[in-house]
Amino acid sequence: MLSAIMVTLDVISRKLIGFTISGSDEISGYIFAASTTWSYSYCLFARANIRIDAFYNLLSLKPKAILDMIGLLLLLYYIYLLTTNAFGMFLENVKFNSSAQTTLATPLWIPQLFWVSGLFFFLLSLAFLSVYGFAALVRGDWATINKIAGVRTVEEEIIEETHV
Repeated sequence: MLSAIMVTLDVISRKLIGFTISGSDEISGYIFAASTTWSYSYCLFARANIRIDAFYNLLSLKPKAILDMIGLLLLLYYIYLLTTNAFGMFLENVKFNSSAQTTLATPLWIPQLFWVSGLFFFLLSLAFLSVYGFAALVRGDWATINKIAGVRTVEEEIIEETHV
Protein backbone atom coordinates (compact mmCIF):
# COMPACT_ATOMS: atom_id res chain seq x y z
CA MET A 1 0.00 0.00 0.00
CA LEU A 2 2.84 2.36 0.86
CA SER A 3 4.45 1.58 -2.48
CA ALA A 4 1.22 2.47 -4.31
CA ILE A 5 0.94 5.72 -2.34
CA MET A 6 4.55 6.60 -3.12
CA VAL A 7 4.11 5.99 -6.86
CA THR A 8 0.83 7.93 -6.87
CA LEU A 9 2.47 10.90 -5.14
CA ASP A 10 5.37 10.70 -7.59
CA VAL A 11 3.04 10.80 -10.62
CA ILE A 12 0.95 13.67 -9.20
CA SER A 13 3.96 15.75 -8.15
CA ARG A 14 5.67 15.19 -11.49
CA LYS A 15 2.55 16.30 -13.36
CA LEU A 16 1.63 19.29 -11.19
CA ILE A 17 4.92 20.78 -10.00
CA GLY A 18 7.55 19.03 -12.10
CA PHE A 19 9.14 17.34 -9.08
CA THR A 20 9.81 13.60 -8.98
CA ILE A 21 10.35 11.26 -6.05
CA SER A 22 13.51 9.59 -7.23
CA GLY A 23 13.48 5.82 -6.90
CA SER A 24 9.77 5.23 -6.39
CA ASP A 25 9.62 2.94 -9.41
CA GLU A 26 12.72 1.06 -8.26
CA ILE A 27 11.41 0.53 -4.73
CA SER A 28 7.99 -0.56 -5.96
CA GLY A 29 9.68 -3.05 -8.31
CA TYR A 30 11.63 -4.57 -5.43
CA ILE A 31 8.49 -4.79 -3.30
CA PHE A 32 6.57 -6.37 -6.17
CA ALA A 33 9.24 -9.02 -6.77
CA ALA A 34 9.48 -9.94 -3.09
CA SER A 35 5.74 -10.00 -2.45
CA THR A 36 5.16 -12.09 -5.56
CA THR A 37 7.55 -14.84 -4.46
CA TRP A 38 6.08 -14.88 -0.96
CA SER A 39 2.55 -15.22 -2.41
CA TYR A 40 3.47 -18.36 -4.37
CA SER A 41 3.10 -20.58 -1.30
CA TYR A 42 -0.30 -19.14 -0.50
CA CYS A 43 -1.45 -19.87 -4.05
CA LEU A 44 -0.07 -23.40 -3.78
CA PHE A 45 -1.93 -24.21 -0.55
CA ALA A 46 -5.10 -22.42 -1.67
CA ARG A 47 -4.93 -24.24 -5.03
CA ALA A 48 -5.34 -20.85 -6.68
CA ASN A 49 -2.96 -21.45 -9.55
CA ILE A 50 -4.32 -21.13 -13.07
CA ARG A 51 -4.48 -24.25 -15.22
CA ILE A 52 -6.00 -25.19 -18.52
CA ASP A 53 -8.37 -27.86 -17.31
CA ALA A 54 -10.86 -28.55 -20.13
CA PHE A 55 -9.54 -32.07 -20.75
CA TYR A 56 -8.57 -32.59 -17.11
CA ASN A 57 -12.18 -32.31 -15.92
CA LEU A 58 -13.21 -35.23 -18.16
CA LEU A 59 -10.87 -37.65 -16.38
CA SER A 60 -11.64 -39.86 -13.41
CA LEU A 61 -10.03 -39.31 -10.00
CA LYS A 62 -7.01 -41.64 -10.48
CA PRO A 63 -5.68 -40.10 -13.74
CA LYS A 64 -6.29 -36.63 -12.29
CA ALA A 65 -4.24 -37.53 -9.21
CA ILE A 66 -1.39 -38.90 -11.33
CA LEU A 67 -1.37 -35.76 -13.48
CA ASP A 68 -1.50 -33.59 -10.34
CA MET A 69 1.55 -35.38 -8.92
CA ILE A 70 3.44 -35.06 -12.20
CA GLY A 71 2.61 -31.35 -12.27
CA LEU A 72 3.65 -30.92 -8.64
CA LEU A 73 6.97 -32.69 -9.18
CA LEU A 74 7.72 -30.73 -12.36
CA LEU A 75 6.98 -27.48 -10.53
CA LEU A 76 9.22 -28.62 -7.66
CA TYR A 77 12.06 -29.28 -10.09
CA TYR A 78 11.61 -25.93 -11.84
CA ILE A 79 11.48 -23.97 -8.58
CA TYR A 80 14.53 -25.89 -7.32
CA LEU A 81 16.48 -24.74 -10.38
CA LEU A 82 15.17 -21.19 -10.07
CA THR A 83 15.92 -20.98 -6.34
CA THR A 84 19.43 -22.39 -6.58
CA ASN A 85 20.31 -20.00 -9.40
CA ALA A 86 18.73 -17.05 -7.58
CA PHE A 87 20.64 -17.96 -4.43
CA GLY A 88 23.88 -18.14 -6.42
CA MET A 89 23.19 -14.68 -7.83
CA PHE A 90 22.40 -13.39 -4.34
CA LEU A 91 25.72 -14.75 -2.99
CA GLU A 92 27.61 -13.24 -5.91
CA ASN A 93 26.05 -9.83 -5.27
CA VAL A 94 26.93 -10.07 -1.57
CA LYS A 95 30.51 -11.07 -2.42
CA PHE A 96 31.07 -8.23 -4.87
CA ASN A 97 28.83 -5.73 -3.03
CA SER A 98 26.94 -5.07 -6.27
CA SER A 99 24.55 -2.15 -6.41
CA ALA A 100 21.81 -1.11 -8.80
CA GLN A 101 22.79 1.27 -11.59
CA THR A 102 20.16 3.78 -10.51
CA THR A 103 20.03 7.01 -8.55
CA LEU A 104 19.41 5.07 -5.32
CA ALA A 105 22.36 2.73 -5.96
CA THR A 106 20.62 0.10 -3.84
CA PRO A 107 22.90 -2.75 -2.73
CA LEU A 108 21.32 -5.59 -4.72
CA TRP A 109 21.58 -8.13 -1.93
CA ILE A 110 18.97 -6.25 0.12
CA PRO A 111 15.97 -6.72 -2.20
CA GLN A 112 17.31 -10.07 -3.35
CA LEU A 113 17.30 -11.34 0.24
CA PHE A 114 13.50 -10.97 0.38
CA TRP A 115 13.08 -12.33 -3.16
CA VAL A 116 15.26 -15.41 -2.61
CA SER A 117 13.76 -16.14 0.81
CA GLY A 118 10.29 -16.16 -0.77
CA LEU A 119 11.50 -18.59 -3.43
CA PHE A 120 13.11 -20.79 -0.76
CA PHE A 121 9.90 -20.86 1.29
CA PHE A 122 7.97 -21.83 -1.84
CA LEU A 123 10.49 -24.60 -2.53
CA LEU A 124 10.02 -25.94 1.00
CA SER A 125 6.24 -25.76 0.60
CA LEU A 126 6.43 -27.68 -2.68
CA ALA A 127 8.72 -30.29 -1.14
CA PHE A 128 6.29 -30.76 1.76
CA LEU A 129 3.29 -31.18 -0.55
CA SER A 130 5.25 -33.51 -2.84
CA VAL A 131 6.17 -35.82 0.04
CA TYR A 132 2.61 -35.69 1.38
CA GLY A 133 1.24 -36.36 -2.10
CA PHE A 134 3.70 -39.20 -2.71
CA ALA A 135 2.62 -40.86 0.56
CA ALA A 136 -1.00 -40.60 -0.61
CA LEU A 137 0.01 -41.98 -4.02
CA VAL A 138 1.62 -45.04 -2.39
CA ARG A 139 -1.59 -45.63 -0.39
CA GLY A 140 -3.71 -45.14 -3.51
CA ASP A 141 -5.51 -42.24 -1.83
CA TRP A 142 -6.47 -40.35 -4.99
CA ALA A 143 -8.88 -38.02 -3.18
CA THR A 144 -6.12 -36.68 -0.90
CA ILE A 145 -3.90 -35.94 -3.87
CA ASN A 146 -6.78 -34.13 -5.53
CA LYS A 147 -7.42 -32.20 -2.32
CA ILE A 148 -3.81 -31.00 -1.98
CA ALA A 149 -2.70 -30.61 -5.59
CA GLY A 150 -5.75 -30.77 -7.82
CA VAL A 151 -7.74 -28.07 -9.52
CA ARG A 152 -10.52 -26.60 -7.41
CA THR A 153 -13.93 -27.51 -8.70
CA VAL A 154 -16.50 -24.92 -9.63
CA GLU A 155 -18.52 -26.01 -6.59
CA GLU A 156 -15.53 -25.42 -4.26
CA GLU A 157 -15.02 -21.97 -5.70
CA ILE A 158 -18.69 -21.09 -5.33
CA ILE A 159 -18.70 -22.26 -1.70
CA GLU A 160 -15.60 -20.21 -0.96
CA GLU A 161 -17.01 -17.09 -2.58
CA THR A 162 -20.41 -17.30 -0.90
CA HIS A 163 -19.25 -18.26 2.62
CA VAL A 164 -16.32 -15.88 3.11
